[in-house]
Order: sequence, then C-alpha cells, then structure tokens
Amino acid sequence: MAKYSTNRGGGGGDGDSCELCGRSTAKLRRANVAGADLLVCPDCAPHGENRHADRKSGSSGTSRDGTSGNRKKRAAQRTAKMYDSAKGDSKHWEEKGTNYEKDRLPYLVSGYGGVVESARQDAGLQLAELADELDLDEKQLLAIEQGRATRANVGGSAIRALEERLDVTLVDE
Repeated sequence: MAKYSTNRGGGGGDGDSCELCGRSTAKLRRANVAGADLLVCPDCAPHGENRHADRKSGSSGTSRDGTSGNRKKRAAQRTAKMYDSAKGDSKHWEEKGTNYEKDRLPYLVSGYGGVVESARQDAGLQLAELADELDLDEKQLLAIEQGRATRANVGGSAIRALEERLDVTLVDE
C-alpha cells in the first residue's frame, strides 16, 4: 500500500516503493503531485507537476535560450527580447534626436495643448508656418497641440520657443 507524502516509500521503510501506486522499483524519482513531494516510479512520474523540468532546463537550471529562473520570468525576458528586436536599435534617436539630459521637457500646465492651438490660431498661423518659423518638425508641433509632448519626444527648448513666440505660459513652475 502506498504512503503519501512521507518520502519513505511503501512497505517496511526500505524506500524502494512508489508512493503513488505502491509498485516496488529501484528507479524512483521525486515528483510534486498535487502539492505533495513524493518518490514515484517512472510510470507515475508523468502525474507530477515538474514532469517537464528535466527536459527543458537540464541539470543547470537554465532553459534552452540560456535564461534562468521560473517560467514567468523567462516569459517576461522573451517578451522583452521580442519588443527590443521589433523596435530595432535605439541609436537612431540617441544620435540625432533630442538629448534629454540637456533638453529636458519641463512640467507643463494642464491643458497646454489647447493653449498652444488657440494662441497659434489667434496669431493667424498655420501649423506648418509656425513649425517652420520655430525650426520644429510639424509632427512635434501637432503632438504638442494634442497634449502628447512627452510621448512625441519633444524637448524643453521647443516648449520654451513656443512660449516666447506665442506669448503663452506652458511650463508649470
């Protein structure tokens, strides 16, 4: 008769019986079955929760792609790798984009996009005209008017130039 979660095997304590089915064998292995850590025979081993651990991670605890840790951590690492490869190299914005250490975007007033749009229209300027005058990309100016300055990677110098040209307050000090 099998003894469950005793880690001693069945019978008289000789430790050579499966704790799940009671079969006597010398090829016992440890398996976690329904939360209980048991010594089981090769036939009962597929019932254990760690039945794929030997195949996937090997003896070193690392998976095929060289990462270590649990399943959720490996999934997060794979997702990050896929995201990085889809986005490509970040050098494209580091070399020719805004230098955020030197040109940080300041805290902006609430509703800054509407303020810029109204002031531009009151000045009788088109979006393209103001962008050319301030030497800004038209997409950046549109993003500012739509309240997306942070996501559009707009620098603080663009905000200050708009404040000066349109005579508005955008920085929340």
